[in-house]
Amino acid sequence: MRQTLEDSLQAPRKAREGASHPDRHAPFAHINQQVRAFQRRGQPVISVEAKKQEVVGNFKNGGREGQPQGSPTPVRTHDFEDKKLGKVVPYGVYDPTHHAGWVRVGLDHDTAYLATETIRRWWQEMGRQVYPKAEALLVTAGAGGSHSSRSRWWKVAVQELAARIRLRIAVCHLPPSTRKWHKIEHRMFCHITNNWRGRPLISRSVIVNFIGNTKTKTGLPIKAALDRNFYDIGLKVTDEQLAAVHLKRDTFHGEWNYIISPRL
Repeated sequence: MRQTLEDSLQAPRKAREGASHPDRHAPFAHINQQVRAFQRRGQPVISVEAKKQEVVGNFKNGGREGQPQGSPTPVRTHDFEDKKLGKVVPYGVYDPTHHAGWVRVGLDHDTAYLATETIRRWWQEMGRQVYPKAEALLVTAGAGGSHSSRSRWWKVAVQELAARIRLRIAVCHLPPSTRKWHKIEHRMFCHITNNWRGRPLISRSVIVNFIGNTKTKTGLPIKAALDRNFYDIGLKVTDEQLAAVHLKRDTFHGEWNYIISPRL
């Protein structure tokens, strides 16, 4: 492009929104309705999501933290992954009814089995104590990632989870590209990020401690643990496996809202 004397160097600015789904707002109303219905009946409701992968090691972490003047924490110059320490994937569960959180720190990839194992551990360690008469569990999740609304693997994993915790599991997916409105994002993950800002995540145990020691003005308690399991990736789900899932779709956007029941 030819420049004139009036031109200046400028970077592109994000200003154009992509086309939104015609039912963009209705799913949120539906989810809110389902959440309130479960809460009225004293049934558990959780919001689940995977936080972004974190590189483990003495690397620079975003943000600033109070230090003696002229004494910043020394970290590595280059952010090349440490092959021994690798990365971690924090997967979280947030209970909006009791304003409490649970985070399982995975060692490799964000997979459907990391997600359902985290939910199972939350139920074992926290959920069943506060919901002793639970018959069903409502899970609100994003539309992508390990719990994608299109993932066959996720549905098979949820079927196995339902059998292990003996609960019907209702799943409500948020519409695509609406993750930032997910409750777990602005009620739990943002506080975790703020707690470790400016501090290098030098080890897995340090990451677990940072998460577990997160404090908020509203008194949000978060329990955290390291998941030492390694989960296979690239698994293929056959049509027979998918057909064996006891799945009942909702009349409203059944691709996003459904119930998976334990096998009889």
